[in-house]
Amino acid sequence: MNYLIVFLGAGVGGAGRHGVNVLAARLFGSGVPLGTLIVNILGCMAMGLLAGYFAFRGHLPQEARLFLTTGILGGFTTFSAFALDSAVLWERGNIGHALVYVLSSVVLSLAAVAAGLFLARLVPVSLT
Repeated sequence: MNYLIVFLGAGVGGAGRHGVNVLAARLFGSGVPLGTLIVNILGCMAMGLLAGYFAFRGHLPQEARLFLTTGILGGFTTFSAFALDSAVLWERGNIGHALVYVLSSVVLSLAAVAAGLFLARLVPVSLT
């Protein structure tokens, strides 16, 4: 049942991300990915608000937490989960781990995209 809850939330979040991207492109053009920047900032703010609420005041069932965080925010932006994980490491005093996590996440993710683009160029355009 938890997978269905996450699945439904991710659909809502993904549709929201698409909407923000379309609106940003209409308002600002598509030369710079401002939609992605806006989504990442909004998603991180929402993740912080939800995590803080759950930690200090909230008594929502686990299903609601999954729907809101892993589902909606995960569909909206996974950057929010990365930011929360980094902040939790920092707040727990694991500053070295937090810095290594942030740097390795950014560097390795960019390298993985570059590798994927490189490998995609090696695949023939048409298999017919």
